[in-house]
Amino acid sequence: MTTVRRAVGMVRMAAAMLAANAQAALEYRVAFASQVLAMLINDAVWLVFWLAYFGRFPLVHGWSRLDVVTMWAVVGSGIGLGATVAGNALRLAGMIASGQLDFYLAMPRPVLPHLLVSRMDLTAPGDMLFGVVVFGFMVHPGAGQWLLFATFSLTTAFIFVGFTVLAQSLAFWLGDAEGLAGQLWNALTSFSTYPTVIFHGPVKLLLFTVIPAGFIAYVPVRVIQRFAWGPFLAVVGFTVLIVTVAVAVFNAGLRRYESGNLLLTRD
Repeated sequence: MTTVRRAVGMVRMAAAMLAANAQAALEYRVAFASQVLAMLINDAVWLVFWLAYFGRFPLVHGWSRLDVVTMWAVVGSGIGLGATVAGNALRLAGMIASGQLDFYLAMPRPVLPHLLVSRMDLTAPGDMLFGVVVFGFMVHPGAGQWLLFATFSLTTAFIFVGFTVLAQSLAFWLGDAEGLAGQLWNALTSFSTYPTVIFHGPVKLLLFTVIPAGFIAYVPVRVIQRFAWGPFLAVVGFTVLIVTVAVAVFNAGLRRYESGNLLLTRD
């Protein structure tokens, strides 16, 4: 019962912070709208490139134009959702290195959820909008596919945030880890926007383990096109796993951070 109450409390906190962040962004409506539009155009340009490519080569290792559109829609909406709700995830390494976690440690709320939802990436709603519009107008999905799309957008958001927290938490041990964390994040987003079937051997194994692009792009596309319980549960299971590991790693690092602060205070 306590766990349920905590979960409900976290959801309420996230909703309240999201509303506050949205209100702050709308104080400068033109700037906010221009950033969202810029991201929407950026995503559209990349999709046009892929559509042109598949116009010349209809199939690539069994993947068609529809598969690539579905992939971009899921990735865009999922990463957009994650960055909209948990915008501080990409700033975590810098905040750790500069001691900015002290504010969150002093608050009577769970540190990691409060930290993540305290900021919204202003360009991320453009990714979400792009994903929903493209999926609706180019895939022409039925009700079941819409439900799967919503589910995989959510799992992608959690995988994105979990992976980012893991990468950014390296700062607890390495100090200035912003560059490394940024490279890992770029690798995840880049590999997630290419058909996983073009990779083989060790690289493909990497995309289902260290850089989990396969669970963001490849498996969701296959399940949306042809549902199967095995792959669906694999994505859900991996999502739970990476979030659990990310929380454990962050909490382990936070104990080092707190110890460091206490020693500094005594000095």
